[in-house]
Amino acid sequence: MTRLIFLGPPGAGKGTQAEVLANLLNIPHISTGDILRANVARQSDLGLKAQSYMDQGELVPDQLILDMIQARLSQEDTATGWILDGFPRNVAQAGFLDELLTKINSSYDRVISLEVPDEVLVERLLKRLRKDDTEEVIRHRLAVYHAQTAPLISFYRDRQQIVSVNGNQPMEAVTDALQAAVKV
Repeated sequence: MTRLIFLGPPGAGKGTQAEVLANLLNIPHISTGDILRANVARQSDLGLKAQSYMDQGELVPDQLILDMIQARLSQEDTATGWILDGFPRNVAQAGFLDELLTKINSSYDRVISLEVPDEVLVERLLKRLRKDDTEEVIRHRLAVYHAQTAPLISFYRDRQQIVSVNGNQPMEAVTDALQAAVKV
């Protein structure tokens, strides 16, 4: 059973690598970004609330994300493990996750941080051609990440639960490094 948390800035490859690793381990890849985009596409209440934040490159408010994660972690397919991608995004959410996992008698094994320089991230994200991926919005998203999400690295490092992986290398090399980090 493997339970992992993937951290890293937008464009670091968290989603791609989490999907590859989830398939190798036969566990669900739980991406808050994918769940949010699906809600936006369906124009659900959550999606409509989240859309305005996403369009501006802001983080979706904690409570919207927290409710979604709790519901997802209670689904049957998570019994054998999971990879969280995009959550937690700040130290407060990490505290909520710890409380939630204690409540459901669970835990996580390791936190993986994908490290990529900002200029490489801007270049990668501009190539995605998403509606919300303008250079201005991307740079704002990175600033928000550095201010709000990057402190998680220190939080988990202090707990000796984090492994940093160089995400600025060919995709296969990143996958190999991740497999070594989780000993697949």
